[in-house]
Amino acid sequence: MSVIRNLIKETDNPASKLQKNKELDKEKAGHIVKSALDLQRLKIEKLMQNPNKPVVIPEQRKEKDFMQSVPTFVRNVMGSSAGAGSGEFHVYRHLRRKEYARQKMIQAKSVKEQLDEEYQRKLQENRKEAEEKTARKRAKRLKKNSKKCRLQKSQLPKSNHAVQGSGDCQ
Repeated sequence: MSVIRNLIKETDNPASKLQKNKELDKEKAGHIVKSALDLQRLKIEKLMQNPNKPVVIPEQRKEKDFMQSVPTFVRNVMGSSAGAGSGEFHVYRHLRRKEYARQKMIQAKSVKEQLDEEYQRKLQENRKEAEEKTARKRAKRLKKNSKKCRLQKSQLPKSNHAVQGSGDCQ
């Protein structure tokens, strides 16, 4: 609606400016979002108010690498009932959480490697099947062409053996 209003040329007298300001105030106050369509329309109108302004499109989130934050070795190995005070429990809990994250990351990595390996194996099988199918069709085609050539050679008169009917036969 605001786009249509911008397209219509109005006179620049003070009365029309006041009316225009009142309409804008009503429009701003009257934005009631009832559906996702209304919300999308409002966002697009806001973007189109200044088309020269660059739009920031966020990048996709990357996977967390737990191995960066997890140490390769733990110096103070202890259990939850190591006889220490209550302050040591939080250290234990933190180490335990890191260890669980490390094990989860290792398991996820192994599952991902297994899926990748399975995918590569499936690709190899598909390539092999396609090559076998192509080879069978090629053999069938060559066999058919050789039969056709023999028939053509047998049908030619003996005096015209030097001149063959088609270039496919040899």
